Amino acid sequence: MSAALEKFCGSVFWNASYLTRPDADLPECFQKTVLVWIPLGFLWVFTPWQLLPMCRSKEKKSSLTKLYIFKQVLCVLLVLTAVAELALAFLEDTGQDSPPAVQYTNPSLYMVTWFLVLLIHDTRRFCLRRDSGILFFFWILSLLCGILPFQSLVRRALQVGFGRKLGASQQSGSNPEVTASFLSSITFEWYSRMVYKGYRKPLEIEDVWDLKDKDKIQVIYGTFEKNMKTAVRKAQEELEKRKRKKRQREGDPDHGNSMSKAQSQDILVMEEKQPKKKKKGAKGPRKDYPRGWLMKTLCKTFWQNLLLSVAFKLVHDGLVFVSPQLLKLLIAFVSDEEAFAWQGYLYSILLFLTALIQSLCLQQYFNLCFHLGTNVRASLIAAIYKKALTMSSATRKESTVGETVNLMSADAQRFMDMANFVHQLWSSPLQIILSIVFLWGELGPSVLAGIAVMVLLVPINGFLVAKAKTIQVRNMKNKDERMKIMTEVLNGIKILKLFAWEPSFEKRINEIRARELKDLLNFTYLQSISIFVFTCAPFLVSLASFAVYVLVDENNVLDAQKAFTAISLFNVLRFPMAMLPLVLSSLVQTNVSTERLERYLGGEELDTSAIRHDPISGSAAYSALLSCSVTLDIAPGSLVAVVGAVGSGKSSLVSAMLGEMENIKGHINIQGSLAYVPQQAWIQNATLKDNILFGSELDEERYQQVIKACALLPDLELLPAGDQTEIGEKGINLSGGQKQRVSLARAVYSNADIYVLDDPLSAVDAHVGKYLFEHVLGPKGLLQKKTRILVTHGISFLPQVDNIVVLVAGAVSEHGSYSTLLANRGAFAQFLNSYGNQEEEAAEKNTTGTGNTTEQVKGPCLCRSGLLSPGAPRLVSQCSTGLDPRGSRSHSTSSWKKPQEEPPKKVKGQQLIEKEAVETGKVKFSMYLRYLRAVGLGYSFWVAMGYVGQYVAYVGTNLWLSAWTDDAERYQNQTYPVQQRDLRIGVFGALGVSQAIFLLFATILCAHGAVQASRIMHQRLLSNILRVPMSFFDTTPTGRIVNRFAKDIFTVDETIPMSFRSWLSCFMAIISTLLMISLATPFFTIIVIPLGIFYYFVLRFYISTSRQLRRLDSVTRSPIYSHFGETVSGLSVIRAYGHQQRFLKQNESTMDINQKSVYSWIVSNRWLAIRLEFVGSLVVFFSALLAVISKGTLDGGIVGLSISSALNVTQTLNWLVRMSSELETNIVAVERVHEYTKVKTEAAWVTEKRPPHGWPSKGEIQFIDYEVRYRPELELVLQGITCNIESTEKVGVVGRTGAGKSSLTNCLFRVLEAAGGKIIIDGVDIATIGLHDLRQNLTVIPQDPVLFTGTLRMNLDPFDQYTDEEVWKALELAHLKAYVQDLPERLQHVVSEGGENLSVGQRQLVCLARALLRKAKILILDEATAAVDLETDHLIQTTIRSAFADCTVLTIAHRLHTIMDSNRVMVMQAGRIVEYDSPEELLQKQGIFSAMAKDAGITNTETTTL
Repeated sequence: MSAALEKFCGSVFWNASYLTRPDADLPECFQKTVLVWIPLGFLWVFTPWQLLPMCRSKEKKSSLTKLYIFKQVLCVLLVLTAVAELALAFLEDTGQDSPPAVQYTNPSLYMVTWFLVLLIHDTRRFCLRRDSGILFFFWILSLLCGILPFQSLVRRALQVGFGRKLGASQQSGSNPEVTASFLSSITFEWYSRMVYKGYRKPLEIEDVWDLKDKDKIQVIYGTFEKNMKTAVRKAQEELEKRKRKKRQREGDPDHGNSMSKAQSQDILVMEEKQPKKKKKGAKGPRKDYPRGWLMKTLCKTFWQNLLLSVAFKLVHDGLVFVSPQLLKLLIAFVSDEEAFAWQGYLYSILLFLTALIQSLCLQQYFNLCFHLGTNVRASLIAAIYKKALTMSSATRKESTVGETVNLMSADAQRFMDMANFVHQLWSSPLQIILSIVFLWGELGPSVLAGIAVMVLLVPINGFLVAKAKTIQVRNMKNKDERMKIMTEVLNGIKILKLFAWEPSFEKRINEIRARELKDLLNFTYLQSISIFVFTCAPFLVSLASFAVYVLVDENNVLDAQKAFTAISLFNVLRFPMAMLPLVLSSLVQTNVSTERLERYLGGEELDTSAIRHDPISGSAAYSALLSCSVTLDIAPGSLVAVVGAVGSGKSSLVSAMLGEMENIKGHINIQGSLAYVPQQAWIQNATLKDNILFGSELDEERYQQVIKACALLPDLELLPAGDQTEIGEKGINLSGGQKQRVSLARAVYSNADIYVLDDPLSAVDAHVGKYLFEHVLGPKGLLQKKTRILVTHGISFLPQVDNIVVLVAGAVSEHGSYSTLLANRGAFAQFLNSYGNQEEEAAEKNTTGTGNTTEQVKGPCLCRSGLLSPGAPRLVSQCSTGLDPRGSRSHSTSSWKKPQEEPPKKVKGQQLIEKEAVETGKVKFSMYLRYLRAVGLGYSFWVAMGYVGQYVAYVGTNLWLSAWTDDAERYQNQTYPVQQRDLRIGVFGALGVSQAIFLLFATILCAHGAVQASRIMHQRLLSNILRVPMSFFDTTPTGRIVNRFAKDIFTVDETIPMSFRSWLSCFMAIISTLLMISLATPFFTIIVIPLGIFYYFVLRFYISTSRQLRRLDSVTRSPIYSHFGETVSGLSVIRAYGHQQRFLKQNESTMDINQKSVYSWIVSNRWLAIRLEFVGSLVVFFSALLAVISKGTLDGGIVGLSISSALNVTQTLNWLVRMSSELETNIVAVERVHEYTKVKTEAAWVTEKRPPHGWPSKGEIQFIDYEVRYRPELELVLQGITCNIESTEKVGVVGRTGAGKSSLTNCLFRVLEAAGGKIIIDGVDIATIGLHDLRQNLTVIPQDPVLFTGTLRMNLDPFDQYTDEEVWKALELAHLKAYVQDLPERLQHVVSEGGENLSVGQRQLVCLARALLRKAKILILDEATAAVDLETDHLIQTTIRSAFADCTVLTIAHRLHTIMDSNRVMVMQAGRIVEYDSPEELLQKQGIFSAMAKDAGITNTETTTL
């Protein structure tokens, strides 16, 4: 071979002696053949692949750019040089004897090659990314291979230039990554623009680049879903097999036969009763489900990513072991006098290159892993969301909304975390094995001592982790308990304020907090010990190995090569040893999540086969779960009322029409589109207008008709921004009646053919109900030509409907018109009798508006219906005609049109809830100081000193080791003295231990300080939140306050101390490393300065961007969950209208926005890491280079020390930045907690001026020109009220909704402070005394009964002021005594959250007992609108009349008959008193009161006794 080559180029091909001289060089022949052919061969092999786009591309080329033309010109020049070279060879040929063949072949090869490059450049114009990775590698290879001939030529003093690679042009596109050049991609240079932008101004979500198309949810989820379907199908077949086997095993032959094919698909179809039995029986606790498909699906979807990352990881893992070997060679080089200088330089450059390639591979690998993680999370969330939309109601009952949201947040997050580290599963063992192999080579069997220490530390760590876990679990319980009380306090804050109960609850919370902090302290102690062990580990390992090595054999001398190579290998070992257990535990957790997700996603879908849309004569047999069948026929355009007693199956009928029920036999035939109004209105968190339009186009005229017909115009005038008002979650700022009307308006606007209305009139007042029936539902209403199915309890409307269907126990007992049914004297007539008398009372009950009873939408309430009779005209034809033939209302639309045309301005109060401030910009230094002050400055100082001590000892240890290794030189040819050896080992050990002890001291102090800081901060936050005025709670969502107590306090408790510690130790580690390198080679200090400056700038740039991206991530993440929660609660409505697609789309866009910020954050981390690792590589390079330069003056030991420290510094540099940014991100929690400790509080609880003892003794109340407003920017609610209420007088307060009745109570208790005027009670101006003095002396029975978790007794008397006798007496008066005596724990009976385990009536009675126990002179009764049954109501009224006979009673009434016997009635309207006299007088005076009474059916005062 070499002979042929020598003939080919006419000189020596290879001769090793060329390298063993100071001016080493490679033989010329080698340079002309091997070094030329390597890059050319590489390019030729890959060219066909590069030219593919040219053959298959139908796209047009991108335009010519200057850069492209420049590159092509360069290539042409290169072709010309090759031609010139060839010509030169021929010219030489004519002269003397013929030159060697190589002179002809190389220029020819080059000509072809440059021509190929020209072609490739041209082909790349078809691609988005202009430059080519292959060309890049080709240029790099040519460059590397060209350097050697070049330096030979330079030596021969011939000047030769060479070409240079140029980056491809960057099209300005949405996401520059798509068009980024190869070089820019591997260094993430394309991201620099973003980092720079983030540095100049805080990033907004609009600044973040859009996702690449292939990363959009739609694409990812599309692939995922396709794979998921096939996998689930297979898994379901497996499930079938399992079930069959089980049946055969149980030997139940007839069971198998009786199953028809349709049923075998799911056992759930059996009647309801069967699964219940099964559950108890052999079936086991939960239903079997399709297993083992999720992981397969994920692997199949993301296989490319997985393979690529494996490749990068392998390269990286290989290179990790190259550095220690190079270090060994370098130390040998320094210790060897004869070595040639070029070797040293070569080693330095190789060290640098290894480090560089290693970091590039690692960053690409991480980038792929994190991408994988986010994509997995995204596809899982999308899958869960889609599943929720299509899930059958039976499956839906298995998991609550909370659980499903948990699947989304927690379980999907787990998969994300797992995906980030999944490759550690094979990479860690690989690294461990390789390390041991190399170490064995260095130290022989004595390595086992070191490894034994490592292995021993694993169980110790395991034990500590287990202990810590039990403490953590206990602490989570405390935390949950504290959060539970906290949430209750915030939800019932009004009651706490009215009863002046805050101190009692503050005490309760502080007790739990004290327990929590005690556990936290123990936890941090354990952490300190674990850190102590971890710090000892590397040092103990090296001590054990070296000591054993030296002691085993006299001849074993520790020299620098062995010691420092071993130390770098031990450092390599630490990471996989630490990672492996973590990855395994994470795998276990992911397994749990896998099972939960498979159960959920593999559940059965909604089966709509029962619903048909055939034009056949449709009669439908239903089987609802009541297993009775229903057959009915509904003619198009008719109004059908469905009536029946409670539980007779009305709602089930509706659900069946919507296909929400399990169909057992029969079908439903529906023609045309559907609209549905559920019993409990479902309102989205959007503007009022969006709620009505519900995704349809806006047709202004129809919209106005609908609003008018649904009686929403007066409401729109009340709302701050009309129909642009934003409605809170679950419609929180609308009353029950308003929500119901909006829900109705949505249905009417949708202009469907069939309307299914599930009792829509129950939530509105009687007169409004009448109006709605006339204008919308009735024979003259907007919907007169549509098919309407109305489930109702209202009897007054029945005479006007076409057809009445009476349900009894799930079956149709009779149907026909009103008159026929009455004549039949069947179930309907009985129904009328039983409901008739109640109806009158209900009418009174509803006279004046309902309070804000906001209820959550629970359970399935959906529908689809309208069964056509044979000759029926098709409903569809009517869609085209307008809704309301009777004249359009153009005159009044004008006022509403205006807001649409001009861009809507924000009106005061339009946004109920202020957007949560996202902190921007740099975190103020004062935050750190505030935290350190809370820790205690003395503590902080000593903690820092402890860390300094630790690192001084660390440097000492290393210097001692380097001196020890130099002994090998000193005692080269003589025996090593034993005492010297023992001294070395002893001091080495002592220094190591002292290092760990300093650290232990610092961490334990740190633990104390941190717990103290937590205590102080929580204390301040809590006491302030309990003292802020009510208006704060009205404008701040509870969630936000809870967040301060949950997440931010958690951060202060656990995350910040950790971050502080890590930051300190990273900082000290870097300082000590740089110090050691500088000790070895003092010139290094000169290089540190520019590197430090570069580092600082990268840090500053990165931190501002990263911090903002983290904030954006959390801000964009919550809409995903809230949108999901909203979807699940309104599922039946969405399905009924058939809007699933729209909601899926909305979910996709919400998620893409979140993904955008996550991706950007991931890339920003990679951007940073590459730059920092470059700094690290430079540190390594310079420490090596300087060692080579100052070769003669250095010992091997000190060189080994400086370079092995440098190799370790890269990781630490990276960590320092991470920790700084994490610390900055977390310290924001201190800022947020602090923000709420500064909120303005209400007046003092107790002031200097105390009211006289026994005040108020008479109970006289005077209002003097009193006015009040809710918040400074809003209008007055009470506009100058003046009135007197005598002692022991009973006064009723009436008025329509929003007249200011409830504001009156708020003023008496000073929940609202006066804007003018004053209130005087028994001669004391209430504004002058403390709030608690005032509130403890008044009593209130509030509108909605709020109870707290705790004992019954605690709910009555939280301060234990009263004796048990008094409590029992109060219970007796409140008619609860018998009930409480029957309870096993009596007064100690535990009330569950919100009083769930008592009925609404009982809760109301408990509130009455509270008032009776207080027995103040003044009682305010804010009448309960919550559905208290008539019996309870009667009890409450009689008790109040007897027990509070000698008190002043103010009743705020919603039902007139309760106040007809009061001494005087105060009628309020728009914040003023319009009538104030005895009820008899007012009835005769034809005013507002008498009109209200007439509405309620009251003519004189006598008829209303209960």
